[in-house]
Amino acid sequence: MSTKIALITGGSRGLGRDMALSVAAKGVDIIFTYHSNEEAANKVTKEIEEKGRKVKAFQLDTSDISQFDAFFLQLQNYLEGEYGTAKFDYLVNNAGTGIYKPFLETTEEDFDEMLNIHLKGVYFLSQKAVPSLNEGGRIINISSGLARFSLPKSSAYASAKGGVEVFTRYLAKELADKKIAANVVAPGAVGTDFGGGENKTNEQKIKTISNLTALGRVGEPEDIGGVVAFLCSDDARWINGQRIEVSGGILL
Repeated sequence: MSTKIALITGGSRGLGRDMALSVAAKGVDIIFTYHSNEEAANKVTKEIEEKGRKVKAFQLDTSDISQFDAFFLQLQNYLEGEYGTAKFDYLVNNAGTGIYKPFLETTEEDFDEMLNIHLKGVYFLSQKAVPSLNEGGRIINISSGLARFSLPKSSAYASAKGGVEVFTRYLAKELADKKIAANVVAPGAVGTDFGGGENKTNEQKIKTISNLTALGRVGEPEDIGGVVAFLCSDDARWINGQRIEVSGGILL
């Protein structure tokens, strides 16, 4: 059986780090991107190597599509050198940032930042990746519970994530001839450094979210990575075009 390989964007911290570790624990080799924190990327690389998997980290700003051609050239050279093929199996579009701003205070710059990293970047990175994906591969896009329910100060972020959810259904339809499945994982509130770390440090917000959630707490990165790893397995081969919310049952 040939080695499976996953490309995970934004894999150096938070949800992406746990996704990389969880997918590696399933016996998959990992390639991940990081935006600027090389030290954090090196730590994740070491953790994955300790699991006995091959791993490679690349610096990439996924909001800047002008970088994509050079990135995929680097990626293909690495794959051919390590595996004798430029193909890989799983693409996880996770990289992202967040802002918490009221709609009436959101600037065009804020909006463009959210759109570029969460929708435009995902759209065109996926487009560039498809020729390198093996038949039977998977694309997993990370959305948010905020695309289903509305909480103040997330209009730009959530609108971009809503676009990703529609885009994913089109991927599932249009890539069917390549036997590539595409799905969305939509985390609820998770206690990471994302968006300034509010879900980890803002006690009032943590209490509010916990009260709104059936299982009574804010999520942890470990709650999300295993679901992504499942979607990168043969057990998930018949799941396609679906949105899986991983939120502990918030706002049911």
